[in-house]
Amino acid sequence: MSGTHHTGPSDTTSGATPDTTSGTPPRKRISRRRSLRREVPSTVGLLADAGDFAAMRRYRSFDFDHHDDYGDYLRQVEALLKSLAAQGIHTTVALFDPEEYADYCAEHALDPDTARTRTRFTAELAGGGPALPYTGQPVEELVPLLVDEAVRQATWECATMLLTGIGTCADCGQDIGQASFERAAGIVDRLLTGAGPGHHHLVCSVPTEQEQLVVVLHAEIPGDPPGPIRTQARDSLDFVTVLAAGLALGGAGGLVLRSTTDGFRDRVHGWRLDRGRLVALTAAAVFDAYCTDADTGEPVAPEPGVEYCPGYEADVPGPHH
Repeated sequence: MSGTHHTGPSDTTSGATPDTTSGTPPRKRISRRRSLRREVPSTVGLLADAGDFAAMRRYRSFDFDHHDDYGDYLRQVEALLKSLAAQGIHTTVALFDPEEYADYCAEHALDPDTARTRTRFTAELAGGGPALPYTGQPVEELVPLLVDEAVRQATWECATMLLTGIGTCADCGQDIGQASFERAAGIVDRLLTGAGPGHHHLVCSVPTEQEQLVVVLHAEIPGDPPGPIRTQARDSLDFVTVLAAGLALGGAGGLVLRSTTDGFRDRVHGWRLDRGRLVALTAAAVFDAYCTDADTGEPVAPEPGVEYCPGYEADVPGPHH
């Protein structure tokens, strides 16, 4: 957030350290400090929308008034980011939530109407909240990316809490969450292996009492001959965790795999979660799911160049927790 960027603990200590270089010319000392400044990372808190911006304007120390709008704020943030980048400083952009900030101040008995408190909150965001490195992209692109990162993190945290809270099997004493996670990892591996070479887009949806968990995984498998499965480790962990939660809960849910391979039509396969198992759908069921408006229930024209295919066996047979 403009005016609340955090430059790390060294930023405050570098100016407070006793000067032991009295024999060094002042211009050279300044040059050295500027060089050290480039070694200190920064964090900038970014407000996601006009509503969050309006919520922060109630603090007098927040240096924007009723004459400024969210567009003005974004332009100032972008100017700050470019200035830091021009100095060679690595900057992380974190999503600044006014409600979370207010809760944080109440929990720690801090005055919310100070730049110092906002700086402290922003610094802690970088350690555990939604954050991305600034690489020169326009700030308008950063906002949706940060929101997506916040959703991803919240989804993973919810799925993890569900898995850890299920407990152990009454019959064998095995940790159900851990067993479901290991099984989900095997299912994802078999799904991708069965899909063959190409680019693969998987979506898993699991309804829970708290919210609908939706997670996406992209994978690449080189062909001729087929190479190893390539995925982002973080995305793979998220996907396996949500699928594991769906298996462990034993309720409804679904999984769709869309594959793109050069020289072939796109292929769509589908599965449903049913009583702790991943069950393959028929081609007709996949067609119906893809060609029906989820909100209205009305039919939707099939997508050109897409083949609607049945799912294939990816779950292991036998009893499960």
